[in-house]
Amino acid sequence: MDSLTQATLGAVIGEVILGKKIGSKGAILGAVIATIPDLDIALLPFYSDIERISIHRGFSHSILFSLIGAFLIAFILSKIKWTKHVLYWRLWVFSWLALITHMLLDAFTTYGTQLLLPFSNYRVSFDSINIVDPFYTVPLLIGLILSLTLFRNKKNRGLFSKIGLVISTLYLVSTLGIKSYVNQKFDAQLKAENIPYKSLLTVPVKIGSVSWYGVAKTKNSLFIGKYNNLSQNPITFTEFPINDYLLDNIDAELASTLKWFSKGFYTVAENDGKIRLYNMQCDMQGIRTYGSYRAPTAFYFEVVPNSNGNYKLNTGMHKKDLK
Repeated sequence: MDSLTQATLGAVIGEVILGKKIGSKGAILGAVIATIPDLDIALLPFYSDIERISIHRGFSHSILFSLIGAFLIAFILSKIKWTKHVLYWRLWVFSWLALITHMLLDAFTTYGTQLLLPFSNYRVSFDSINIVDPFYTVPLLIGLILSLTLFRNKKNRGLFSKIGLVISTLYLVSTLGIKSYVNQKFDAQLKAENIPYKSLLTVPVKIGSVSWYGVAKTKNSLFIGKYNNLSQNPITFTEFPINDYLLDNIDAELASTLKWFSKGFYTVAENDGKIRLYNMQCDMQGIRTYGSYRAPTAFYFEVVPNSNGNYKLNTGMHKKDLK
């Protein structure tokens, strides 16, 4: 999720667990701790082109990191003036929840989170909520603001943060049900058109889990369609060949990493001797058309061969349809 949402969720946890002990400082600490996993972005310049693909939402977003981090943060907090009088176990639970909820919330988005590192690099992604969704964030924010302002001197100051957290959590869980319904719609249409797909990816676009893209993978193609829960429009599919053979002549490790990052939902195209890979798992912005050139989405990785036999990995972004 976006940084504001992650910080707000951490602040709510700090208010609920530490608010009565240290006041508004609990929310401040929660917001700070909840942003720690995303500091992995600062390390990107130190890694190669291939490694950068997997660093973000890597070990800093794993369950093991949350456990180790909670022990370290709780120890530090036990030495600080603000929190040294708070029981260590409470500080540990607070720190762990601020970290693990960040990771779990990210897992609901399409980017995926490597929760199981270092034991497995499988990217957990429930693909049920957009990276930015006010329907989740606003209840949290309202509850937190009420706790920190109008009710900060009341015994039940944390009640409103709890209410906001419950509402946001119920909405988050409901997106899984919405996704299941959308999957049924795509499955029915695919069967009606006799498209024998092997796997189906559905991802929400925009806010509210209303608009969805569906990507059905067959042996050689991806079929992409769009569905809106409000208009309940007929689903029209556009076919894109996967062109897997275009990856045969590039670096094997790079090809494997790009496939892993897309969880198998990708297409490959060649443009002026450059290989472009479109990742539907992490980017669905709609089909882009440029004359006779048509792309399944806007963002792409581009592999540019060098004269010495190596390659350079670039990224690009198509604008809205320019016909």
